[in-house]
Amino acid sequence: MRLLGGGLQALRRDYQLWIMIAPAIAVVLIFNYIPMYGIQLAFKDFDFTKGLTGGAWRGIDYFKQFIDSYLFTDLMRNTFLISLATIIVGFPAPIILALILNQIRRKRFKNVMQTTVYLPHFISIIVLVGMMNVLMSPETGVVGHMMKGLGLGHINLIASTNTFIPVYVLSDIWQHCGWNSIIYLAALSTVDPQLYDSAKIDGASRMKMVRYVDLPALVPTIIILFILSMGNILSTGFEKIFLMQNSLNLPVSEVIATYVYKIGIVSNQFSYASAIGLFNTLINFVFLFAMNAASKKMSNTSLY
Repeated sequence: MRLLGGGLQALRRDYQLWIMIAPAIAVVLIFNYIPMYGIQLAFKDFDFTKGLTGGAWRGIDYFKQFIDSYLFTDLMRNTFLISLATIIVGFPAPIILALILNQIRRKRFKNVMQTTVYLPHFISIIVLVGMMNVLMSPETGVVGHMMKGLGLGHINLIASTNTFIPVYVLSDIWQHCGWNSIIYLAALSTVDPQLYDSAKIDGASRMKMVRYVDLPALVPTIIILFILSMGNILSTGFEKIFLMQNSLNLPVSEVIATYVYKIGIVSNQFSYASAIGLFNTLINFVFLFAMNAASKKMSNTSLY
């Protein structure tokens, strides 16, 4: 009762703040928590006539079916490869960009550069993939003609199994690197200017100021964002891979997200697709908590 009374008192005191965040709470509740009711589909045979609560109980049969499937190894391998490549190459990119932008002293030039690197983030995925198909076409694309001119041959970079992942990762970095650097620039803006002045007096070069002043200020932010990225280790995203996918690159582009779409929406196997999606979420959940525990133990920085 004492806790309830204290909670009501805090609610009365800060009611303006609760009103302000009420729309966000409603969105999370409606689109994140209420749909969790449908998780039971992964353990039942879905029946249109009986709804979500109907159907025969199957337990973990659909999970066993997915693990025993001949596609399981390929799906896991492709998903891990694309996700790890995106993290290994893409995660440091906004950090490096933020450090570079932070070294620009002319404010007007810095603003122009920031606006330039932010713009690709607002390009639609459909438009981006369309641009990639046009530019990388071996017959009519600028990149295709450049490759011919350099003697690299007639290669369709998107359709090739050897180049699909590099093209996906590099285009993802180009599109989101600038936007993702905002949070690092915000962290750098909190650095005391006196630290830079002291470093200059001690004769530190710009590289040393980056190493001994900027990077230590970014470490907590880097750790938190890395933990969150590891929580999405199997979440490669659906739209871009699906739009880039074709019969030639399918051996390396078929990931869990696209497979769930084909099984659930195209083939109407809703229970099986739900089991695969839940399996994917559980793996991400395990990675998130494992990385958070490791970070808390090694650096004393974690999500909680």
